[in-house]
Amino acid sequence: MDKNEPLELNREDLYKLSQGQLVDIVIEQATFIQELQKAVIELEVEVQRLKVSKDLDSKTSSKPPSGDILKKSEKKEDNNGSSEEAPKRKPGGQPGHVGKTRKGFGRVDRFEILRPEFCNCCGTTGFVREPVKVETQQVAQLVERPIEIVEYHRQTCVCSNCGNKQAAEWSSDIVPGQDIGIKLQAFLGWMNNYGHLSYEKQQELLWELGEIEIGVGTLVTTNERIDAAISESIGELKDWIQDNQPNIHSDETPWIVKGVKEWLWIFANTDFALFHAADTRSRAELEMILGSNYNGVLSSDDYSVYNGYDVKAQQKCLAHLRRHFKKLMKLPGLNNLKIGETFIKLIDEAFKYYANFQQEQDILGFFSWGSQFKEKVESSINEWIDKAGGEALKLLRSLRDKAHQWWYFLEHPEIPPDNNQAERTLRLAVTKRKVSGGSRSMERFQHTANLLTVVQTCRRQGRSVIEFFEQAIKAIVNPKVQAPSLVP
Repeated sequence: MDKNEPLELNREDLYKLSQGQLVDIVIEQATFIQELQKAVIELEVEVQRLKVSKDLDSKTSSKPPSGDILKKSEKKEDNNGSSEEAPKRKPGGQPGHVGKTRKGFGRVDRFEILRPEFCNCCGTTGFVREPVKVETQQVAQLVERPIEIVEYHRQTCVCSNCGNKQAAEWSSDIVPGQDIGIKLQAFLGWMNNYGHLSYEKQQELLWELGEIEIGVGTLVTTNERIDAAISESIGELKDWIQDNQPNIHSDETPWIVKGVKEWLWIFANTDFALFHAADTRSRAELEMILGSNYNGVLSSDDYSVYNGYDVKAQQKCLAHLRRHFKKLMKLPGLNNLKIGETFIKLIDEAFKYYANFQQEQDILGFFSWGSQFKEKVESSINEWIDKAGGEALKLLRSLRDKAHQWWYFLEHPEIPPDNNQAERTLRLAVTKRKVSGGSRSMERFQHTANLLTVVQTCRRQGRSVIEFFEQAIKAIVNPKVQAPSLVP
């Protein structure tokens, strides 16, 4: 009998068989039925998992909001009907919002006087010199050729006093031997690493702005030159982070290098952002930046790499935890829905009271609430942990065993309860990855990480990225120019 198919027998054949043969057939069929039942159960679990996975979005997983798919009914809507769920608010300005009206740009580069050319009444062209009314309007204009071609003539002259032949210094705005000025190189660095403009589109932009043709190789070299110019600043920032920063937010995102998945790490806070290109998602990368131990507070998600790392303290992201419980509510399980609702309500309460503290700065009131809140969380864990199974049990055990990491902010409100500093900083990198498709080598991957570090750090510090690139290039050309620093 084939183990994969049941034996086909009719009544007459069965009557001809002995008792022992009948018993063997029954046992084989029972074994086959058990295997089928097991396969059915496994398939049902897989179908349920796929259903949940299909419906995951930024609210129930770590997927970014840009990946959410707007679901719309294929049926034609009734014009007279109204939607069941009204939108939270209408788009545009809200009632009571104080609008802002532009009152100039703070400077005027050129004045243009407009006088009437002829009289619409009699047709004459003569007018009194002094106007009876003047209306003003400031407009930002794109000049005819934003990029100008400058030919420098470097002269060598004979000193009239001693007869020495002296050559003039090259302009500080150029790199001798290169046909793109320093300011334009810095601008292209901004367009590449913040504007996400491909090299081909940069070529088109240069043609539109100045009718100049620049090869892709020159643009690639320009980007590499900027990376070399900022290397000293990147190294200084790394040393400063490890030695002086009391709180660091960390996260990581995939990055494709020649078709292979590598990892881009971020270490950030309010006034800096350090990107690190790595070929692993392991503890080694964390220790490469922060050292074997970190004497500060590490904010992160609950990824296993961060668990057990030698730090002063940790604050795990409650936004991630909320998404886990949101996902749990969609999974099959006797108490999953109730458990999810209970702990989402607690997490929302934590965010609400922390936001109130940020506005009111009532530290005593926050500590008083925090003490009661921890008791409420502990009570809820004890109530549900014996009734939970699978994913729910994992989450509750994590809350119980790592309570000092999930709720560190309750006793140290200077540390936020989420990892938004790292996640929001990563968005720029994710956008660049989607536009560029990744990197062609690990070396260029590290170049991208360094350039993104400058872009995001300057933005957080309210500095001009283009001016930073410009000063960095000048510093490698002229030893007298000091390299810019990213340290706050």
